[in-house]
Amino acid sequence: MGQQIAQTLSDRHGFSVDAVAHMLQAVYNGNGSMAQFSHPEFGGSGQWMSGGMMMLGDMFNQNLKYRVSALCEDCARSIAENQNGTQSGVFQSQSQSGGSNYQDQTSGSHGGQNDLFAPDPRSNWWPQELGSPTASGSQNQTRYAYFANERRLAVATGDDVWVYDTLQHNIGGFSQQQSGDGSITFTSQFGTVSLATLPVVSRNGVPVPPPQTVPEPAPIPEPVQQPFYNEPAPSIAPAQQPAPSQNQPESAPANPSQNPASSDVFETIDRLGNLLDKGYITQEEFNQKKSNLLDRI
Repeated sequence: MGQQIAQTLSDRHGFSVDAVAHMLQAVYNGNGSMAQFSHPEFGGSGQWMSGGMMMLGDMFNQNLKYRVSALCEDCARSIAENQNGTQSGVFQSQSQSGGSNYQDQTSGSHGGQNDLFAPDPRSNWWPQELGSPTASGSQNQTRYAYFANERRLAVATGDDVWVYDTLQHNIGGFSQQQSGDGSITFTSQFGTVSLATLPVVSRNGVPVPPPQTVPEPAPIPEPVQQPFYNEPAPSIAPAQQPAPSQNQPESAPANPSQNPASSDVFETIDRLGNLLDKGYITQEEFNQKKSNLLDRI
């Protein structure tokens, strides 16, 4: 039946059967109300939405725009006539341009069945315990399946299937950088976020343990600085002597020369004598200073 409808629409709109089959799949993936497609007969990549919105790579070709829009309307009508169940959702993948950058999307879960399409062998590539995805899509060699209720996101790159924890994100679309490292980003209520920021739950069905945090090493205490051997030993304060009793008279020195004050006087007189010899003071000044100093003894 699907081949017959593709042939009928091909004859009606003047496109090849391959181009019509491509558009039927694109409209089906868009839940019958929108399509993202990429085919040379449609001017490369483009978008269609029921209600009149049409974007083509060959943007100035108005005749082609009308023909593709009419084909999309007939594809949507044929899909609705053969649909068993419905698909729902608001997820959209971001469109890409260029001959090698292909992307499709499914707006909602895969609950609907259609008699026009054979089962896709790539369907249900995600872990079955996640159930039916809220939305799914593909871009180039990368496929996505978002499970909003489970807070999980499955991403297939080549033969590897990664499952991520979406945390608090409500994902609305994906994008893959076409230059540089080809990093994958997604959009949520927090803006554009890198996929690498989400924690990995499993890879190819094998749980991935969370990364272990390495505890910070304890600070090394600073060594106590030891004194050098040639440093003098700390001086010990002499023991305080008891104050002399007021009843005991102060003992006078046995020899006046042992009086510290007398020793200072004699040293001062010797220095004055040196000054006199050098002519810095007169004999009269020397005699006067000497007499004053001797009076202190």
